[in-house]
Amino acid sequence: MNVAFPRLLKSAYRKDPIVSVLITMGLIDALIGGFDDSWSLFAFGLGTAGLTLCWRLFKIQQNRPLQEVETASQLYLPPRSSSSALPMLSIQKKKPPQ
Repeated sequence: MNVAFPRLLKSAYRKDPIVSVLITMGLIDALIGGFDDSWSLFAFGLGTAGLTLCWRLFKIQQNRPLQEVETASQLYLPPRSSSSALPMLSIQKKKPPQ
C-alpha cells in the first residue's frame, strides 16, 4: 500500500470529518449492496456518496473569492513620530563620602 494514502485519509478526516464519514458510509453501503445483489442498498450508497461529494464541491465553490480586490492598507500609526526625540540621559557618578 502506498505511504501517501494513509496521510491523505488522515488529512481528509481532519479537515472535514462529517463529509468523510458520509462518503465512507456511502461507499461501504454500495460495496455491500453490490456484493449481496441488493440494488436498493447499492443505489442508496452511491447516492449518499454522490450527494456528499456534490455538497462538498458546492461548499468549496462558495468559499472561494471570485476576485481579490486590492484595498488600501489602513495605518494606525503615522510613518514618523510627530514629537521630537527625547534627550539622552547621562548617569552622573556619585562622589564617595569624605
